[in-house]
Amino acid sequence: MTEEKEQAFADVLLELFEAEPLPIPKLYRLSDMAADEMALFDTGWTAVPDERRQIIVRHLADIAEDNFIVDFTAVFIRGFNDPVAGVRMASLDGLWDTSDLKLIPPITNLLNNDPDERVQAAAAGALGHFVLMAEWGQLPERILPGLLDVLLGRYDNEKTADSVRRVVLEALGPAGHPRVNQLIEEAYESRDQGMQVSAVFAMGATADRRWSATVMSELESPYEEMRAEAARAAGAIGNSDFVERLAELAYDEDVAVRLAAITSLGQIGGDEVQRILTEMLEDPEIEADDEILQTVEEAMEEAAMMAGEFDFVDFDFDEDDDDEADDDELDFDD
Repeated sequence: MTEEKEQAFADVLLELFEAEPLPIPKLYRLSDMAADEMALFDTGWTAVPDERRQIIVRHLADIAEDNFIVDFTAVFIRGFNDPVAGVRMASLDGLWDTSDLKLIPPITNLLNNDPDERVQAAAAGALGHFVLMAEWGQLPERILPGLLDVLLGRYDNEKTADSVRRVVLEALGPAGHPRVNQLIEEAYESRDQGMQVSAVFAMGATADRRWSATVMSELESPYEEMRAEAARAAGAIGNSDFVERLAELAYDEDVAVRLAAITSLGQIGGDEVQRILTEMLEDPEIEADDEILQTVEEAMEEAAMMAGEFDFVDFDFDEDDDDEADDDELDFDD
């Protein structure tokens, strides 16, 4: 890298670390940093005020959620050790779609040892993503036993906070482990409303129609959070019996419920769903709300895709791939 370009990057960092307001477009320069750029970043990063570090990493996480081209992984990994819990949480959120197996041990460490319950919960959610990808065949199945041991151990630990246990249960949902259905049943039958909501989330994550009757009943819940979660679970399970009720919830008084119901209609698909969504597009109330309108349009696209014939990618993993961690690197006992 030339000295001129290195200096230009140093100027970018100076603005990111000190300028007011924060120059959001320049955050993209933190993607795929070269080694010398990373050294410059490290030199100045620890001196950035706590609040600004948190704002920067949160913006990076938001960008990463919408943009699949950028890669802020190096920044997020450094965020795991940040003294500010908000930075650690944002760093975990930014890695929501990672498939890097080498990140499993440090994320496990945050789940088991971080002093902040919110960070522990975010770490549980991140591990749940690895579980989901492994169950879908998008990551090697060999990672599952260790992941499930960590999550089940955390769930069973009496010292685990309820807020963390909820996310752990949600993370276990996709797993084909024999204990999962029992844990879901126990959580749903508990008197804790939060655990019941997470149980319904986990029901959806299983994509198992055995939960259809329970999810259907919760679509009538008086609680907005439960109706929204049940609507999401209905889409994941994919039973066409849900369509009529989801069509009603598409006009629910709560926006989160409406969005969840519309999205799930698209996931279920079928002629009736396409008719419902088409009518919604012609509804003046829908046209007046940009967020709802966009969700309907996206649901229509998904329903149309469901109706067609597509060749899905067959993920074939090479156990010797340099991007994957060796078994020795997958140490879940950190």
